[in-house]
Amino acid sequence: MRKIGSPAPDFDLRNQFGEEIRLSAFRDTRPVVLVFVPLAFSGVCTGELDALRDNLADFAAVNAELLVVTVDSKWALRTWADGAGYTFSLLSDFWPHGEIASAYGVFDQSRGVAERATFVIGTDGVIRDVFITGPGEPRAIERYREALAQLG
Repeated sequence: MRKIGSPAPDFDLRNQFGEEIRLSAFRDTRPVVLVFVPLAFSGVCTGELDALRDNLADFAAVNAELLVVTVDSKWALRTWADGAGYTFSLLSDFWPHGEIASAYGVFDQSRGVAERATFVIGTDGVIRDVFITGPGEPRAIERYREALAQLG
């Protein structure tokens, strides 16, 4: 897994609207909170994203861009976002399957999904914080707040 202080691997993925999102486009402008989730529509993932949706003001307060990555297709992500009211980008790491999760060292080969990992990336493209939880274990919004406080 990528460590604090290491450069964040750049990527170019499509979001739920088919728009290209490139990590390096945020360099020198705003920090990024990169959230890997295993699968769309699963109970724990939906609960986590609902908490992020309901606390977007915390991210806005430090001008942080919230990007969520999963191995689902952009079409599944669009349906998920529309149904749950997610306005942040949901990025498809569908093909090559899990390539970006692998670059960050959080792709679970045995299950074919990303681990539940978060990377906080500074405006310089360097990883400032990392936190990960086990399968079925949601990340607490308080942990996000701790990470965001380091940026503000």
